[in-house]
Amino acid sequence: MLGFSSLPMDTGAIQKSKQTQPSTSALPVEKNEGHDGVLARTAVSLEYASLRHASHCPLGLYVVPSSRNILIWDGVFFVHQGYYADSILKFRLTFPETYPESPPAVDFVTDIFHPLISQNGSFNLSPRFRPWRPKEHHVFDVLHWVKVAFKKHALDQFQESYCFNKEAFRFCPLVLRIDLFHLFSPLRYRESTQSFAALAMQSASLSQSESALFDADHPSPMGPVGTDIVFKKLNAEQFRKERSRLGLQEWKDTTA
Repeated sequence: MLGFSSLPMDTGAIQKSKQTQPSTSALPVEKNEGHDGVLARTAVSLEYASLRHASHCPLGLYVVPSSRNILIWDGVFFVHQGYYADSILKFRLTFPETYPESPPAVDFVTDIFHPLISQNGSFNLSPRFRPWRPKEHHVFDVLHWVKVAFKKHALDQFQESYCFNKEAFRFCPLVLRIDLFHLFSPLRYRESTQSFAALAMQSASLSQSESALFDADHPSPMGPVGTDIVFKKLNAEQFRKERSRLGLQEWKDTTA
């Protein structure tokens, strides 16, 4: 059993949370911070508060601002379906001083084999936000795109020019479908698609390892990085107490 210390920020759990809404008026102003920095910190605080609204934060994603800097958010994504099912992926959002005029950067702390994720963990927002429109696009749009990018229908539509990981792109189902159609080899297409699924499944399995979840010094494509979302092992009694603290009902044994 495992748990992590930060409260969830998704639509399923947020309404039960007693966590107070961030106050923009009480934000500390860093020394020598410019006008743009103040505006960015205010905008980010309001965006974080807005995640309480229904459907703003997709199910399975949890985010929390860094205790050191409101412009950095740590997150975790529990993938429920598709090629990457059962993955537990840590990621980070970094907001520029010019936010919301410029988009946040998304980087994956967890190493994952994915067409839109580079070897250093950078995630490409361009397929969804081209260009970024500050009056239309928000953090919740970014979070929804992170989730969608791991679904099969999205993987079928990626263009090579947007893919940071060219090797992963070459294994994508649509690319294989086009290439192998000219070879008239449906069997080879199925085998290659299975290869992509196997690589994605391997990534999912590695993301669940005890080292990836619990070791602070576990290798990351981003290099050494601290995170405010920390997983902890829980024994049965600790797990029961944690569920009780969160107001969750006991699971019923349906095997009897």
